Amino acid sequence: MKARVIVMPKEGVLDPQGKAIQGSLHALGYDTVKELRAGKCFEIDLADLPESKARDLLNEMSEKLLANPLIESWKIELGNG
Repeated sequence: MKARVIVMPKEGVLDPQGKAIQGSLHALGYDTVKELRAGKCFEIDLADLPESKARDLLNEMSEKLLANPLIESWKIELGNG
Protein backbone atom coordinates (compact mmCIF):
# COMPACT_ATOMS: atom_id res chain seq x y z
CA MET A 1 0.00 0.00 0.00
CA LYS A 2 1.32 3.41 -0.94
CA ALA A 3 0.81 6.26 1.48
CA ARG A 4 1.59 9.94 1.48
CA VAL A 5 1.79 12.09 4.60
CA ILE A 6 1.68 15.83 3.91
CA VAL A 7 2.87 17.98 6.81
CA MET A 8 2.16 21.72 6.92
CA PRO A 9 2.59 24.49 9.48
CA LYS A 10 -0.62 25.13 11.40
CA GLU A 11 -2.55 28.30 10.66
CA GLY A 12 -1.11 31.23 12.60
CA VAL A 13 2.36 29.67 12.87
CA LEU A 14 5.11 31.72 11.25
CA ASP A 15 6.44 30.16 8.04
CA PRO A 16 9.72 31.89 7.12
CA GLN A 17 10.56 29.34 4.43
CA GLY A 18 7.20 29.90 2.75
CA LYS A 19 7.63 33.68 2.92
CA ALA A 20 11.13 33.42 1.39
CA ILE A 21 9.86 31.26 -1.49
CA GLN A 22 6.93 33.63 -2.04
CA GLY A 23 9.33 36.60 -2.14
CA SER A 24 11.53 34.81 -4.67
CA LEU A 25 8.53 34.03 -6.86
CA HIS A 26 7.50 37.69 -6.75
CA ALA A 27 11.07 38.69 -7.71
CA LEU A 28 10.76 36.38 -10.74
CA GLY A 29 7.58 38.15 -11.78
CA TYR A 30 4.98 35.76 -10.35
CA ASP A 31 3.00 38.50 -8.62
CA THR A 32 -0.23 36.52 -8.69
CA VAL A 33 1.00 34.36 -5.78
CA LYS A 34 -0.94 35.79 -2.83
CA GLU A 35 0.29 33.38 -0.15
CA LEU A 36 2.61 30.41 -0.03
CA ARG A 37 3.19 27.98 2.83
CA ALA A 38 6.02 25.45 2.73
CA GLY A 39 5.63 21.98 4.12
CA LYS A 40 7.00 18.52 3.61
CA CYS A 41 5.73 15.34 1.99
CA PHE A 42 6.61 11.76 2.92
CA GLU A 43 5.89 8.89 0.53
CA ILE A 44 5.71 5.61 2.40
CA ASP A 45 5.31 2.08 1.06
CA LEU A 46 3.48 -0.01 3.66
CA ALA A 47 2.80 -3.72 3.86
CA ASP A 48 -0.77 -4.61 2.91
CA LEU A 49 -2.97 -3.59 5.82
CA PRO A 50 -6.61 -2.74 6.33
CA GLU A 51 -7.08 0.96 5.61
CA SER A 52 -8.08 1.79 9.19
CA LYS A 53 -4.93 0.10 10.57
CA ALA A 54 -2.75 1.91 8.01
CA ARG A 55 -4.27 5.26 8.97
CA ASP A 56 -3.74 4.54 12.67
CA LEU A 57 -0.08 3.65 12.07
CA LEU A 58 0.53 6.69 9.88
CA ASN A 59 -1.07 8.99 12.44
CA GLU A 60 1.14 7.46 15.13
CA MET A 61 4.27 7.90 12.95
CA SER A 62 3.31 11.49 12.22
CA GLU A 63 2.71 12.33 15.85
CA LYS A 64 5.97 10.71 17.02
CA LEU A 65 8.42 11.62 14.26
CA LEU A 66 7.19 13.06 10.96
CA ALA A 67 5.59 16.21 12.37
CA ASN A 68 5.76 18.48 15.38
CA PRO A 69 2.14 18.33 16.61
CA LEU A 70 2.51 21.66 18.43
CA ILE A 71 3.10 23.66 15.25
CA GLU A 72 2.29 21.31 12.34
CA SER A 73 -0.72 19.41 11.07
CA TRP A 74 -0.75 16.51 8.63
CA LYS A 75 -2.95 14.88 6.07
CA ILE A 76 -2.81 11.22 5.07
CA GLU A 77 -3.46 9.97 1.53
CA LEU A 78 -3.69 6.24 0.79
CA GLY A 79 -3.49 4.53 -2.57
CA ASN A 80 -2.65 1.26 -4.24
CA GLY A 81 -0.09 2.42 -6.76
